[in-house]
Amino acid sequence: MDLRNIAIIAHVDHGKTTLVDQLLRQSGAFRENQAVAERAMDSNDIERERGITILAKATSVEWKGTRINIVDTPGHADFGGEVERILSMVDGVCLLVDAAEGPMPQTKFVTSKALALGLKPIVVLNKVDKPAAEPDRALDEVFDLFANLGANDEQLDFPHVYASGIGGWADNELDGPRKDLSALFDLILKHVEPPKQEFRADEPFQMLATTLGADPFIGRILTGRVEAGRLKVGDTLKALSREGDKIEQFRCTKILAFRGLGQQPIDEALAGDIVTVAGMSKATVADTLCALEVEKAIPSQPIDPPTISVTFGINDSPLAGKDGSKVQSRVIRERLMKEAETNVAIKIEDTPGGEAFVVSGRGELQMGVLIENMRREGFELSISRPRVIFREEDGQRMEPIEEVIVDVDDEYSGVVIEKLTSTRKGELTEMRPAGVGKTRIVALVPSRGLIGYQGEFMTDTRGNGVINRIFHSWAPYKGQIDGRRQGVLISMENGVSVAYALWNLEERGKMFIGAQEQVYTGMIIGEHSRDNDLEVNPLKGKKLTNVRASGTDEAVRLTTPVRMSLEEAISYINDDELVEVTPKSIRLRKRHLDPHERKRATRAGA
Repeated sequence: MDLRNIAIIAHVDHGKTTLVDQLLRQSGAFRENQAVAERAMDSNDIERERGITILAKATSVEWKGTRINIVDTPGHADFGGEVERILSMVDGVCLLVDAAEGPMPQTKFVTSKALALGLKPIVVLNKVDKPAAEPDRALDEVFDLFANLGANDEQLDFPHVYASGIGGWADNELDGPRKDLSALFDLILKHVEPPKQEFRADEPFQMLATTLGADPFIGRILTGRVEAGRLKVGDTLKALSREGDKIEQFRCTKILAFRGLGQQPIDEALAGDIVTVAGMSKATVADTLCALEVEKAIPSQPIDPPTISVTFGINDSPLAGKDGSKVQSRVIRERLMKEAETNVAIKIEDTPGGEAFVVSGRGELQMGVLIENMRREGFELSISRPRVIFREEDGQRMEPIEEVIVDVDDEYSGVVIEKLTSTRKGELTEMRPAGVGKTRIVALVPSRGLIGYQGEFMTDTRGNGVINRIFHSWAPYKGQIDGRRQGVLISMENGVSVAYALWNLEERGKMFIGAQEQVYTGMIIGEHSRDNDLEVNPLKGKKLTNVRASGTDEAVRLTTPVRMSLEEAISYINDDELVEVTPKSIRLRKRHLDPHERKRATRAGA
């Protein structure tokens, strides 16, 4: 059977997973009466809850006697490590572009990776049925993007289709019949070349591992494309590191191939196909699985370096161990090391004390997803504020700069520009109309300045703005950037919060807790209305007397407390504060719970 390998790439929320749903349906991968969830490729709980793709996943469909292996990739820059690995497995890419928004930051990122590998793209102008769609403008912007990224003549001569992923149609012309996706299927067969690896079928077996997984029945599994030769169940293989060192020798116990949404066991894997192999115990992502006579490892794509780091520590608060079952530093370390094996975009380092670990990655969302997964597994953690990773070049301190694209109502554009360029040391590079009553702002801003900005941005734009960001380059250090301006309200007692006390504290600032919640000394219970920290007593009840008079007892009505999400909490804290994460709670606290220790630490820092 003929074979095609293709990846679907796009900016977040441009419709990749929805389009893959329709490709599976129309190719007959599902039975007519089969119950299939919406966005079937988003199998992870967090992916479904947030509506984003986090892990790259493969599937396959058959069309006119040809098997098409399709890889659905993440659209958020924080998970770019997944995209970089996956592109080495395919021979072509479908670039989805929202016909209203046009190319966005992540579009540039994934496209630059694809073009650098020499892949020839197919452009799918998606969501052309939206009222604000401008497919011709979006197509021109895609061409300009390709030219700016150094595409060759063959890549610039890209074919395109007009589509609606949710509508389940794609046509070569904008005013086409809008019936089905056959135009896209036919274009993939015509434009994407068969794997060159098919011509190496007689060489010794070689495969580059691109994703690592675990199966409860067959153990450790590695997925990749067979670069040469063929593999049968029972063959003896060895694993080589990137440098060509032998890691282990093992017997292949099972071969799985993608068929629709699932994987099926097969007896033999052929060159060019994307398969999953079981039997190894040590081999991991970027290693080469090969026949015993092969001595040279397959080169793997370099992964972009991390730009931020977060410290994961044990939970040492008075409430430690009440919600979670995994609280020891040894267990936390094992879990982080296991994560680093499968996720090549993060790095783990031990700290001198051994009770905390520095985790470096691409962004706050990537860290938030890792922490969320760990808390669901029963871990309790204390998390520090994200810190930007600097580097030295020719004796000069360099910091990461991000390209920020903001779509905002015209009336709020002034405050957004002021915040990005003044207080956060950004540079405005472009400003233009983006539809009725909207302005698009493009700026280059230090990563440091964007930590904690998301919540402030949503407040400034009354929730109507959309902000996208991606790593742009390294630049000389821009100088001091002020952090959070407000101080916090800190509990001075251990116990259960009282409604009367919180009611009296509301004039001091916004509260993060409600009545009848456990608090402890050093826990942050609210945001002060001024710029200094204030210690308060949330346990103080009303003084009772034996005198009763009409009108003296006021009803206590508390304002609804501010409840932060995990990413909001991590972005909100200062360097002397931590986020306490348990399976049931997210609390903010001072790093030093004892007020005397806090004063000593402040004096030492000063």
